This record gives sequence, structure tokens and C-alpha cells, in this order.
Amino acid sequence: MSAVRGALCRAVGLAALVVAVLGACGDDDDSAATTAPGGGSGGVDLSACPNPIVVQTDWFPEAEHGGLYELVGTGYKVDAGKKVVRGRLVAHGVSTGRDIEIRAGGPAIGNQPVSVRQYADDSITLGYANTEGQILRWSKTPVLSVVAPLEKNPQIIYWDPATYPDVKTLADLGTKDITINIFSGGTFADVFVAEGIWHKSQIDRSYDGSPARFVAEDGKIAQQGFASAEPYTYQYVYKQWGKPVAYQTLADAGFNVYSQTLSIVPDRKAELAPCLKALVPVIQQAQIDYVADPARANATIIDAVKKYDTFWTYDQGLADYSVKTQREQGFVGNGPDSTLGNLDEARLQGVVDQIRKAGLGVPATLEASDLFTNEFIDPSIGLK
Repeated sequence: MSAVRGALCRAVGLAALVVAVLGACGDDDDSAATTAPGGGSGGVDLSACPNPIVVQTDWFPEAEHGGLYELVGTGYKVDAGKKVVRGRLVAHGVSTGRDIEIRAGGPAIGNQPVSVRQYADDSITLGYANTEGQILRWSKTPVLSVVAPLEKNPQIIYWDPATYPDVKTLADLGTKDITINIFSGGTFADVFVAEGIWHKSQIDRSYDGSPARFVAEDGKIAQQGFASAEPYTYQYVYKQWGKPVAYQTLADAGFNVYSQTLSIVPDRKAELAPCLKALVPVIQQAQIDYVADPARANATIIDAVKKYDTFWTYDQGLADYSVKTQREQGFVGNGPDSTLGNLDEARLQGVVDQIRKAGLGVPATLEASDLFTNEFIDPSIGLK
């Protein structure tokens, strides 16, 4: 499975998190990089940025965060107690003269929304956001998305194709009145009910992140997950199931949010603008570098998860599958043009309108243009 991912809050029964000693991993082979005047190297000057650059994520390390971990150089440190990875921030593997600190989210921060954390801690430079979360928390903790490493949301609803061979879409689940087991919240479910795709009576918000119920009911229910995770884990990891599942993404079913964007507190925009002008293009390129050659970043992700030593596990097979799926299904991709990382206002406005029509308390004055800015995006950076 993947991150809290906005509305996907992992309500898993947690074992006590093990506090370990701060440990090093890897060879410090980027420490010899020559730093250019102004604090940068390799043509990248991040001297306008804080040191370290702190990113608060929405979950434990995973391949959907791969572009972020691509920025972490070798010789990084893992703080198992605080659930933090810190190392030199590298661009194309070359030190930029700044450090990056990646903080785990979800259970690591008590399942607190990332935006709430951003307002409580000024040391956070960037925080993960998703469109529906931005909209629903706008009145209390608004955040502004500045880059979208994932073009398409990998979130899915999956079902057993042997039990329901005639089900091909999420709309079919509604027609056949199949129970859909989701996490509490689930804005997408409220939208689909409001649009008549699903029935309120078939929505069960008791999902705890475990495969236990799906297996126990022999696939007679549908459940939520990620295209870049569950199809692999159900076939190869959960031996008690051990066969494929069928699925459709929420995006393909008509709820096309951005997931896991990087955002700032709007009141800090002027302060962070000089940094973001240099940093956002580095993030864009890192996402491209990651899907082209994910080995180093995936090794960091797997190592950090192992050292965190929680219920969350992550292996090489899942990491490889996730990257392959991200590429093949366009979860990582260019925006409406040839640029990776920019956000589309019309697409965002569509989501605002959907959530507003569902009666979920969207502020009357909120428009899509309030939720993002593309001003720091380098339009020349995109997948070829």
C-alpha cells in the first residue's frame, strides 16, 4: 500500500514504534563534490534556500516518493526515532551545498494532516498536499502547491475479477451494489455518491489497511488502494490471496485530483520565492532522473523503512513494480503540455466544482487559482 495520500489515512493498529540510534548508510562519495560560489555546485545554486531544506511527507518512505529520495545523496543518516532521512541534497548526483531532510508522515506524526504540521512548524520548507485536502482544509490551513511530481493519482478501487467478472469500472460497482471498503473520510466516495455513481448504503468506511477482510470474505467486497502497490502485494506478498485483482483508478472514473504535490504556506511565498525559483526545477529533474534510473533512491527508501522498524515494510520487488507502473500508466508524466510538474487550472477547477456540488463545505470564494502556482516551474523540463 502507499501513503496517507491525502484522504488515505492509515488507520492501522500500530505496534509501538521502535526508537533506534541515529545510523549512517552508504559511502560518503558525494562529500568531495566541488561547491561553486554562492553555495551551489554543478550549476545549481540553492544558497537562497534554508539549510536543511525540510520536506514533510504524508507517509513512510515508498516509491511514490521516489523523486524526493532521488535528491538524497549517499552518506545520508537515518534517525529511526524521529522517522527522518537527512543527507546532502544532490542534483544529478552532485552536491548542491544544501542538505535535505525528509520527514515521514502518517502514523509517524500521529496521522495529522501535513498542512496542520506546516502551520505548527516553520522549519518545514515543503509539505505534501493533495487537491481534495487543500480544498477541504482551505478555511483553516490553506497551502499552495508549487510542483506536482505525480501527474496522475495512482489511487484505485480493486476487486476480485473471478468473483465479479462483469465488473470493469467503478460505476459497475455501483450498479451491482457491491460493498466498497474504504478508509474513514474518503472525499471521492462522497463525490461519487453525489454524482449517482455509487449508493451511500454500499460505502463502508471501516478499512484499516489490512488485507484480512478482503481475504476473509473471499473477494466479495471491493477495497481501496494504489495501482502501484496492491496489485503486486495481493498477487506476490499476501500469500493467503496469491492471485491478481482488477481495478480502476479514481482518475479514470472521473475524480482527477493531484496527489502528493509539494506545497508551501501561502503567507511564506515571498520569503521562499528565491529558493523555490532554484529548487523547483531541481525537483522536476529529480523525478525524471528517478524513473529513468531508480536504483539509488529505491535503496534509500528500502533502507529507511527497514531502520524505522514499524509495521510498514517495503521490499525491492514492490519498489520495482511501483516504478514500472508509474511509468507505464502515466502516474509520472508531463502536464497538459510537454512539462513535468506543472498543474492544470481547468483540471483543478473541475475538482473544486465536484466537491462543492457534493455539499462538502467548500468556501464560496475558493477558486482553483488559489490552490497552486506554476511560476517556479521550468517549462523546458519534461519527459521526452
